[in-house]
Formats: sequence, C-alpha cells, structure tokens
Amino acid sequence: MRLRKKERQQLLKETIEENPFVTDEELAEKFSVSIQTIRLDRLELSIPELRERIKDVAKKNFSEQVRSLPIDEVIGEIIDIDLDERAISILEITKNHVFKRNSIARGHHLFAQANSLAVAVIDDELALTAKANIRFIHPVKEGDRVIAKAKVVNRMDEKGRTLVEVNSYVNQKLVFTGEFYMYRSNKPLKESQNENSH
Repeated sequence: MRLRKKERQQLLKETIEENPFVTDEELAEKFSVSIQTIRLDRLELSIPELRERIKDVAKKNFSEQVRSLPIDEVIGEIIDIDLDERAISILEITKNHVFKRNSIARGHHLFAQANSLAVAVIDDELALTAKANIRFIHPVKEGDRVIAKAKVVNRMDEKGRTLVEVNSYVNQKLVFTGEFYMYRSNKPLKESQNENSH
C-alpha cells in the first residue's frame, strides 16, 4: 500500500532519525518509490544527503573521544568508537578514489582508511604505525561504501606495541584485511601487570 506524501515524509524523517546511515536506495525500497522521489522528499524536509549526515554524526559524537589525531584527519567517517577496544568507519568511494580506466579504487585509499582507524582507536595522545601486514582481497569500485571495523586484539606485545586488526567490507563481503602494530607513548604497563596478577 502506497502512503500519501505527507505520511511518507513523516515516516522518512523518523527512519533517518533512527538510522542516519540509511541510504536513499534503501529508503526507496522501504517506501516503494523511486530514488528521485526520496531525494525530493529529503530536499523538502531539509534532510542532508547521507555523506553529510555521517560527517555530522561523527563530529557530534566522536571529535571529543578520539585522542590520537584530529577527527577530520581520519580517512572515512567514524560511526562508532570505544577507545582501546574497537571502532568502525565508513568510506564512500567516489571518482577521486578510483583509477579512471576501470573505476577500481586505488589501494592506498583502503589502506589509509584502515590505518587511520587503527590510529584513532588507540587511547593515547601519540599513536604511530610501527608495522602493518595487509591483504587486498577483493576489488572495490566507484560507488561502493567501505565499512572498516577495527578491533584491538592485543594491547601490549613484548615490544610494547598494540595490535589492531582491521577488516573492511562492501555489502558484508570482505575486501581488505590488515594487522597494524601500533606504537603508543603511554604504554599501559600497570594495567597489563594487574591483568597478569589475577
């Protein structure tokens, strides 16, 4: 059953408030209308496009939390972070990220998204990448949305480094994986000794 425009716009507004990361395509499917109709609805309701909404959420929620670098230096937009535990960012692949001849994303953009997320998740003023093992698993194309998920696997190895694992996905398909060994200035020694003594 198709909704009247007013009802649809009200529901559209509520849906976006609940999930700012919903795409125009997903909304079009949900309300059984064209993407063009969703865009017009958004314009009438003064709701910014997805990229702007993501930036907005990141600025509001995480600019205070990230310690190791300014939030605008993170490649992609952080949508969730729990310092020294895990973090998630989204990168929309645009024309600027791809090779002209085949529209495939250049690897260094995927690496930069994963690496900057590995830096951002560290609860320290200074976090530097000491070493990285990376694998590109699947080509990423223009228009894809890459979701990178970072997880702190080991806070302290014998060299005093933190291991962060980052997996990047497009539509739940793994496209990139990396292990980042991070050097940090405040080595949480006391904490690891306490853990060992339990």
